[in-house]
Amino acid sequence: MSAPDTFEAPTVVTRGDADAEAPLVVLLHGRGSHEREIIGLVDLLPEGPAYAAVRAPIAEGGGYAWFANRGIGRPVPESLRCTMDWFRDWLDAVAPAGRPVVLIGFSGGAAFAGGLLLDEPARFVGAALLAGTLPFDGGVPATPGRLTGSPVFVAQGDDDAVIPRELLDRTWEYLTGESGATAVARRDPVGHEIAREAAIELGKWLGDVVA
Repeated sequence: MSAPDTFEAPTVVTRGDADAEAPLVVLLHGRGSHEREIIGLVDLLPEGPAYAAVRAPIAEGGGYAWFANRGIGRPVPESLRCTMDWFRDWLDAVAPAGRPVVLIGFSGGAAFAGGLLLDEPARFVGAALLAGTLPFDGGVPATPGRLTGSPVFVAQGDDDAVIPRELLDRTWEYLTGESGATAVARRDPVGHEIAREAAIELGKWLGDVVA
């Protein structure tokens, strides 16, 4: 696995407030996708923050991935560590300490967002995991109380046939229970996607978090 200094600087698409001190919402796309797909989610999110959709560093399947997998939803720990370090180098440059940062990830991007949050809970003012799992056994701590007080939004589809149900359930149970997070969680009758109702509620949650 490449070291962070061998990855190219990230490709980023931005929307919203250009003020360098505005709250920053980072959008993390799914596996095999890219930043220009997930940036469309901003149309359903509140005005006020700065939005940045970041392209993952590993080329895969006509798109990009955040980490190498041992199976769907199961990152190779060394790979996840490497890409998280690469991401933090970028984030520290655009959001120095004191600037509020919220992560919103879909599918593989949700696992990446979850890894970042578990690794350094105090760095982020909130995280949303959409149709994805936490990176259990990915080298980041998922201990009781790890996310005490952290605002987290969870959205899952009842008919999701992409992420293993055991991982979705484990994520739900951890984030709404022993993690200590302040969680808003919902399940909708959809597959591996974001229900429109979930996106609307996500917008309300985000507005509260960055207020």
